[in-house]
Amino acid sequence: MSLLFQEAKIGNMTLKNRIVMPPMCMYSSDNSGELKTFHKGHYLARAIGGVGFIIFEATAIEPKGRISANDLGLWHDSLIKAHKKLNKKIHSFGAKTAIQIAHAGRKCTVEDETPIAPSAIAFSENKPFKMPKAVTLEDIKNIKELFVKAALRAKKADFDAIELHAAHGYLLCEFLSPLSNNRDDIYGGSLENRCRLVLEIAKELKEKVDLPLLVRISADEWMNEGWNISDSIYLSKELEKLGVDAIHVSSGGNQEKTDKTPKIEPLYQSDWAKQIKKEIKIPVIAVGLITTAKEGEKLLEEKYCDFVAYGRELLRSPNFAFYAASEFKEKDKIILSYQRAFI
Repeated sequence: MSLLFQEAKIGNMTLKNRIVMPPMCMYSSDNSGELKTFHKGHYLARAIGGVGFIIFEATAIEPKGRISANDLGLWHDSLIKAHKKLNKKIHSFGAKTAIQIAHAGRKCTVEDETPIAPSAIAFSENKPFKMPKAVTLEDIKNIKELFVKAALRAKKADFDAIELHAAHGYLLCEFLSPLSNNRDDIYGGSLENRCRLVLEIAKELKEKVDLPLLVRISADEWMNEGWNISDSIYLSKELEKLGVDAIHVSSGGNQEKTDKTPKIEPLYQSDWAKQIKKEIKIPVIAVGLITTAKEGEKLLEEKYCDFVAYGRELLRSPNFAFYAASEFKEKDKIILSYQRAFI
């Protein structure tokens, strides 16, 4: 059997294979933050198509935590029911689900909202970005509560896991970087202080929400003086100590203009995943223009990661897992209804 189709665990959650659909913003909701018909078809199709683990897109913990006015939200109990119904359908096809709980921070572009950030440093001088308001200590306390409340709603909605979004230049990522965080209190300055908020939220989620917890990070922000892989290794080790169950390794997103943008090509982020995996014992998910079954198998064989996230490829092909199963001559991994298409 190929490694890609071996069962594996994240925390106490068993996944039928190591194929992950990473969170990808669909911008298909509205001001309500509700799941729409699009989302129901979008996620269910990947479950039918054999994906082992589906991580729902960045879902805001409050209205001003949205990236756009068309983001999903989980800021109110009224939003639980639709997710619960969708999860029941997804689970019937053997897939497990997580939801990525997120706050856009200074990258919020919702017209009637004032962005917040660790410091009053704008992501861009250009519209639709605006100058953010630097959060107070009271604001930070509230943000932590909002993350926990959103995670508790996710549990009620029958998600199998939670992913905390600390990547791509959104609020928690902004706290991590010395370029977007110039605070002079306990949440700024040293590496330990800049990591404090992510660690505090992760600790509360592990204590208060009985679900496996993943954290998505940007391993490097592509800036000479910015957040880098050694910082990410430190953070990953600290998250592991708190009981976090997996690290999802991406990169970039915190700066409009970068000093050392990598060549954006297949596997371009996998070396960062491998460096982190060498330093921790919990599973690592690799992501970043991984497009073929053989690429995923190589990453697993060579211990770059424990799970492989196929983003754009799963947008192009909801049945990617069946193509991979056919390529590896594992036809039993293809549902009976579709087997005739993969002879």
